[in-house]
Amino acid sequence: MIHQLRINEIFERNKAAFHARFRDHASRIMARHGFRILAMWETRSAGRTEFAYLLAWPDLETKTACWTSFMADPEWLEIKRISVIEHGDLVGAIEDRVMVPTDYSPPL
Repeated sequence: MIHQLRINEIFERNKAAFHARFRDHASRIMARHGFRILAMWETRSAGRTEFAYLLAWPDLETKTACWTSFMADPEWLEIKRISVIEHGDLVGAIEDRVMVPTDYSPPL
């Protein structure tokens, strides 16, 4: 089991639109593509607002395949297109970290 930490910079001016899109659309479509979201947080770091979420994957190959299928999903592409027209860019910088447990890590 590996975990993936995604940290998206989000903007105060359209933060509500970002959260609505993730809550109402992205998480549902991700689930359809095999994503397992463990938790989601809003954070502040270095003067910016961030949305962080933690994913669980059985292995790197599954993670890669699921992300590829999600990013090509026609429904997701249309939702992103419409949201940019209505609200502008909802996400700035994205940090993506794959975390592999050490042999002495307590089990989750």
